[in-house]
Amino acid sequence: MSPSYSRPRCGGCDRELAVILIDPPTWEGWDTTWSHLVSDTSLEELHELAGRVGLPRRLFDLDHYDVPAREYERVVAAGAVEVSGRELITRLRASGLRVSAADRARAGGYPARHRSKARGRARWRTAGDG
Repeated sequence: MSPSYSRPRCGGCDRELAVILIDPPTWEGWDTTWSHLVSDTSLEELHELAGRVGLPRRLFDLDHYDVPAREYERVVAAGAVEVSGRELITRLRASGLRVSAADRARAGGYPARHRSKARGRARWRTAGDG
């Protein structure tokens, strides 16, 4: 985490709250540009925010949601904190929630589930359809 960063705390209970982070939409694929949405503390809180903004669960990839560029502003308005891609991955790794490439492949995550280009395109083309 950056030295100046201070995690928000619960108003009445003094516990740290999860921070949901989003990087800029810079990842090209399947006819759109994508951001990554992660938590630095809790997958449960990540799923909660994603559900609140209507991101379908199929966009979850073991430790992050892929967010189409058209949804970026809405996710930020719902409370995601904008950070650089470098800061996002640094904080995800520090959280202990990062899934390694080897673990991702064993779990059937990318790239194994995207072996078929047509299957991948169909998945992402309907990404915003609930």
